[in-house]
Formats: sequence, structure tokens, C-alpha cells
Amino acid sequence: MSERNGHRIVGPGLSKEEVPFEGSIRPRWLNEYIGQKKNKEQLKIYIDAALKRGEALDHILLAGPPGLGKTTLATIISNEMGANIKITSGPAISKQGDLASILTNLQPGDILFIDEIHRINRNVEEVLYPAMEDYALDLMVGKGTMAQSLRLDLSPFTLIGATTRAGMLSSPLRDRFGVLMSLQLYDSVDLAQIVSRSASLLGVEMDPDSAHEIGLRSRGTPRVANRLLRRIRDYAQVKGDGRITLELTRKALEMLEVDRLGLDKNDEKIIRILASHFGGGPVGIDTMAASANMEAGTIEEVIEPYLLQIGFLVRTARGRMLTTKAYDHYGLPRPDHIGKPGDREKPPEEEGQVEMDILEEE
Repeated sequence: MSERNGHRIVGPGLSKEEVPFEGSIRPRWLNEYIGQKKNKEQLKIYIDAALKRGEALDHILLAGPPGLGKTTLATIISNEMGANIKITSGPAISKQGDLASILTNLQPGDILFIDEIHRINRNVEEVLYPAMEDYALDLMVGKGTMAQSLRLDLSPFTLIGATTRAGMLSSPLRDRFGVLMSLQLYDSVDLAQIVSRSASLLGVEMDPDSAHEIGLRSRGTPRVANRLLRRIRDYAQVKGDGRITLELTRKALEMLEVDRLGLDKNDEKIIRILASHFGGGPVGIDTMAASANMEAGTIEEVIEPYLLQIGFLVRTARGRMLTTKAYDHYGLPRPDHIGKPGDREKPPEEEGQVEMDILEEE
């Protein structure tokens, strides 16, 4: 089964039971972090420069699909800077007082990591503006005619924000980050390295072909790769001698209903609905979500990024459209406007493709 207790085996979300496991294999330093080469090179320069100046690092915004290592990067940055890190999330900060309490307890050079920062309350967000710009906290004391503005100085700190929906960030907040980084889905080579490293840490023997196979089916996401590794390890211990071979890997993935491209039943459902209900598109995200009985945000954040990456889906000014690759993969009959086998796909610009990443647009 590709789902267990409502949790997709190829989903990028983190379940509670996975937290200890992820913590045990999480890299602690930049030289241990695999992938995201350009971002790592930039971070290395910014960190070294800040250390030489003896200053707090500029505020950093990490954007990208879930499961790519944003929290891991934040922890690595704190280790490289030799700083303490305070971890919270946008939904957890419901009142201005909650954020003020966190900010006033930060020590010089500390790092505040806010996951899902796009979900922070707008009233609470306003507290961040002077804190990020001037290391100051503006508070209103009293009520009515007796109300007075009070400014408190804060210790220099670094805010690291993580978001899967960069477009939902307000411009005033986004503009206050000095470093904006977009994390991209991983290629199979980097994922194979990640899986091999995790297997070594777990004391599991695995051949390189198996690591490559897992990398191919992990949807460009390290969290998915490590989850598949754990399930394949279980399969190898029960069906074999504990050593992960290519044959056992493929049999385990077949049992998990993860196909050779890392697609599961949810992906197939979306593609078949687009093909059968809407002639391959174009169709709007809300209409597509209603037809699939899914939330639009789930499709945009969890399912769509990988389908876009492998060329099964394109985003156009008029909506989402299937490509010939999607039809061919599932053996679906193509409507006339999709084209015939061997035809060249229209490039994104001909379809009026909308850029996925707001950060790159700007």
C-alpha cells in the first residue's frame, strides 16, 4: 500500500514517529550536506564572512517544497556559526506577545528559525519588521488615551524563515530578508548518495544499484528517499538476509505501490482525472482539487511539483495541462490536441507557463 494511516509513503510530510529517525541521520555540517550545491557555496561564503566580522548572519529565507532539508539547513547554519537556535513555526505564534517573548530571550548571535513562516499572523508579522531591520521591538503599553509606544532593544540575531509557499509571503516581510534561497528538487545521483549515507549510519548493507533505484523513485525528495530505505530495510530483513539487493528493492517498492518514477495512486488519480474529465486540460487548480476531492494546497505543494519536474504536467496561464509523457506512462488514449507519439511537446513559453518560484521571478 502506498498509504498507511493516511500517510503517503512518497509524501514529503514528516510524521511524528519519523522525527527521532530523521534526527539520527541528519547532517550537522555543510560538508556533510549532500545536494543544493549552489546554495551551499553561497551559504559558506556568507557564514565565513559573518564569522570574520564577528556579526550576526543576515536574515535568510529558505523556500521550496517540503522534505528538501530546510530545517536541516537551519540547524547546520547554527552549528557553523556556533550559535544557539530557537525553533518554532508560523502557526505556533498566535499573538504578538508570543513573538515578543521569543525575541526578548534571544542572546547575541542566536538564530530564530520559523518554519511555515508564510502562515504567520499578519498582526504578529508586524512585530518582525523593526526586529529584523533595527534589532528593536516596538510595543504599545496601556490602552486608549493612555496608550504609549515603547521601544526595546534586542540582541543582534538571525531570522531563518522556511516556506513552501513563497508567493504567500507579504512583500514587506520578504524584502527584509537579506538572503533568499530557493531549494530545488534533488536529482537521482544526489539522492543515491543520501540513501547510501543513511544506510551506512543505520548499519545496513546495500549495493549501489539499490541506492540508485531508490533515488530514482524518491520524487526528488531526501525525506522520501530515507522513508523508502527504512521500508525496504524491513522487507530485506523479512524476505532476505538483511542485505538490500536490487531484486529485493524492486519487490519492496512494488509492494509499496511506488512505480519506477516514484508515482503512487494519488498521482495516478490526478492524471486520470485530468485526462478523463477535462481532456488533458487546461483546468484551474480549484476545479482540479474539487474533482479529485483534495485540497488545492495539497496538490500545489505535494503532488504538482514533482509532476512538473518530470514533465507530466505544465502550468499555463489558463490552467494545468497534461503532457504526452503522462498519457504514455499510464497508457491513456490521447485527445487530438495533445499530439501523437513522437511529437514535440510545446515548450513552456508557448503555453504561457507561469514560473513556479516567486523568488526566481523577482
